[in-house]
Amino acid sequence: MPAAAQYRKLAAQLRAKARMEPSVMLRAEWEHLASCYLRLAQQAERNSETDVTYEPILRFGNLDGEPA
Repeated sequence: MPAAAQYRKLAAQLRAKARMEPSVMLRAEWEHLASCYLRLAQQAERNSETDVTYEPILRFGNLDGEPA
């Protein structure tokens, strides 16, 4: 399952949890978390449309912080 679909599934589960929550404060937090997962889904879709590969350059130095 693509990442975007997984995030949307989690958002739906959190919204369902929010609907069942008696506490107004906790309900708002569940809704907020669900909206965060929806934003992650949108970002995952945008990321899947790009053809960019990021390969970090790893440099290890000594314990004094000087580059190798």
